[in-house]
Amino acid sequence: MKILFLHPNFPSQFRNLATVLGKDPNCKVVFGTNRREGEIPGVFKAIYTPSREAAPQTHHYVRNLENAVITAQAVYRVSEKLKAEGFVPDIVYGHSGWGPTLFMKDVFPKAELLCYFEWFYHAHGSDADFDPNEPLNADDECRIRVKNAPILTDLYSCDRGLSPTNWQRHQFPKEYHSKITVLHDGIDTNYFVPKPDAKLVLPRINLDLSYVEELVTYVGRGMEPYRGFPQFMETVALIQQRRPKCHVVVVGEDRVAYGKNLPDGQTYKQLMLEKLKSSLDLSRLHFTDRLPYNEYLQVLQASSAHIYLTRPFVLSWSMLEVMAAGCLLIASKTPPVLEVIKDGVNGLLVDFFSPQDIANRVEEALNHPQEMKKIRANARETILKHYDLAKLLPQHLQWMFAGKNANSLKKPSISKGFGKSH
Repeated sequence: MKILFLHPNFPSQFRNLATVLGKDPNCKVVFGTNRREGEIPGVFKAIYTPSREAAPQTHHYVRNLENAVITAQAVYRVSEKLKAEGFVPDIVYGHSGWGPTLFMKDVFPKAELLCYFEWFYHAHGSDADFDPNEPLNADDECRIRVKNAPILTDLYSCDRGLSPTNWQRHQFPKEYHSKITVLHDGIDTNYFVPKPDAKLVLPRINLDLSYVEELVTYVGRGMEPYRGFPQFMETVALIQQRRPKCHVVVVGEDRVAYGKNLPDGQTYKQLMLEKLKSSLDLSRLHFTDRLPYNEYLQVLQASSAHIYLTRPFVLSWSMLEVMAAGCLLIASKTPPVLEVIKDGVNGLLVDFFSPQDIANRVEEALNHPQEMKKIRANARETILKHYDLAKLLPQHLQWMFAGKNANSLKKPSISKGFGKSH
């Protein structure tokens, strides 16, 4: 069995699949990526490098498409080299949107093409028009429509697709829903476990909060409006005024992972620190930057209350990891969250735009730690029941090898301990 994964990042959503298949003697696994860092035993990395970026004179509606095509050309060239060396995949499984999968039916016409469909863009009804303070104009609407061009090509070309949540699948055109299976990547519940009475001490970054009784946490790839960072910071100011012993830890990079950068080059962290400088106690506000998994887990295990905010957009892995670790989750009442959280049962729901509401629910959690134990336990139980990697990875593998092109081929087996990949 020959498998080609395609993703500009490495290993991203394909970490667990590639790890398992790389160990299987029946499989030869190649991972086409733009990322040189990182490796997985048994997985050969094929690095592709786009020749250039979209030209400045290209109409801004189609720059995303031009970048996707340029990426697809680079992947095509790498694929031709793989073919010349004797590697012709039975299955190509790639992330749709950036372009790597666009020409796979041309270079490997007999391979089954599987696509990971994470998001389909809409001007109205999801993320783009969520904030009333950021109204869209006709230019925005047209640009967003055209942004789906490479994804639509993949929807037409692929044999089958997968989305991690029902909410995300719902964004795609109904006429393609029959092609898309809903199956989450899975959370390693053997790794993300509760640790009662844990205290946060991270010697590597000289952070010792072992004396802290109230610890509020926030995690994001970046610090941006899409994940409610401005509202979170306003909430921090309120919490610090009300709870003089409460500390706050923010995990993430000072950048924008989703959405637009500020026009003047300022980051949202800089903006909010400046805006709230008279209201914040910086001695009780700790920015850790990005953390390795073991330190990130320690933050979650020590958390008294964890704030997760998101626009109607892709659901973060972190929210489910937080729940698996038994955190008390305080999350925005937005569609991707509502698919998982029931207020007062496995988490507390809040108004995305109301720092006052968020702060009130944080206080509720801090004031009633005993009552919150049941909610914490239910949060973990939700992950064990619906999002456990140990259950979902075999399903994901079964889905991968369910196509007609793979029926006659020997399917890989799963060894014990496959979930311990961190």
